[in-house]
Amino acid sequence: MNPQGATRQTRSSRTTAQKSTLLYARPGIIVTVDRFTVGRNSWQVTELTHLQTGRGPHDRVAVRAVLVTGAMVGGVGLLLGFTGGLQRLTAGAYLVLGLVFLLPVLVALVGDRWRPPAYELWGRRRGDRVLLFSSDDERQFGQVTRALRRAREMNRYGGWEDPLASADPWRPTR
Repeated sequence: MNPQGATRQTRSSRTTAQKSTLLYARPGIIVTVDRFTVGRNSWQVTELTHLQTGRGPHDRVAVRAVLVTGAMVGGVGLLLGFTGGLQRLTAGAYLVLGLVFLLPVLVALVGDRWRPPAYELWGRRRGDRVLLFSSDDERQFGQVTRALRRAREMNRYGGWEDPLASADPWRPTR
């Protein structure tokens, strides 16, 4: 006890309290200072290095729709070119044909809006590159990523303490 009657928290009790600090918790996702758990996978935060974020692959249905649409439009264009039908087309028909050729681009844009690529968090664990977390929700992905980076920083620097709360201010003896 110090002269003011307050007890001091020792360094070891602070470290123990720090290890159980919960940084993020939602169903299936838990980030504490020492563990990162997603579903059935769980990693120690100290083992995770080289965190990288990125976007996953595009939706397979959207990619197939773009490929099929592009192939069909290309086939129609080739057919018109080989049969000599392009010379007989009017200006309005060329305009419609140009709009049809934009169809694969529009399908790709709609597909990315409808089912955007997932946000992915990758890292290295014992030298292997591992997909740590993937989500379609940008907000949730950002929260999990920030929580994991905070956990890594807390492990690297031995914890965060409020500098004013941890300082022992000078008080005159009366």
